[in-house]
Amino acid sequence: MTTTSLNSPGDFANPIHDRYFEDYVPDSVHTYGSITVTEEEILEFSRRFDTQSFHTDPVAAERGPFKGLIASGWHTTAVMMRLFADCYLSKVASLASPGIDELRWLQPVRPGDALSIRATVKQARVSRSKPDRGLVYTSVEVLNQRDEVVMTLTIMNILRRRQE
Repeated sequence: MTTTSLNSPGDFANPIHDRYFEDYVPDSVHTYGSITVTEEEILEFSRRFDTQSFHTDPVAAERGPFKGLIASGWHTTAVMMRLFADCYLSKVASLASPGIDELRWLQPVRPGDALSIRATVKQARVSRSKPDRGLVYTSVEVLNQRDEVVMTLTIMNILRRRQE
């Protein structure tokens, strides 16, 4: 796995080690990447976790519906999470995630594809029951090197508020 972190021009005002709930401003867009997915990684992941032949057997995959080897959607999700955790999600204020919504795999990811993420803050609201934290909804698009969207999802994160 080759990883390069690229911050977007409109990146956060505060670095990831000093980022709190208040820094996640609705409608802000943040782009990070990339991670290149190799054939070896696709085979290793899929042989352990998603044993469908178009993920695990290059010869069979050539005859399959995608006409070649593709990464498991769960592998793509794991790559997205690496970029999300390393570049977007606060290192000091992240408390948990109650889940994700609307996960969609739109295009296959193939060996050699370089994936990046575009994270858009959709909503940020202070918790009514625990005012020391807030809930942030982020729409995430995973893009390949041709800027094609290969996966989308909405992630919810509970983040600590900045202590004034």
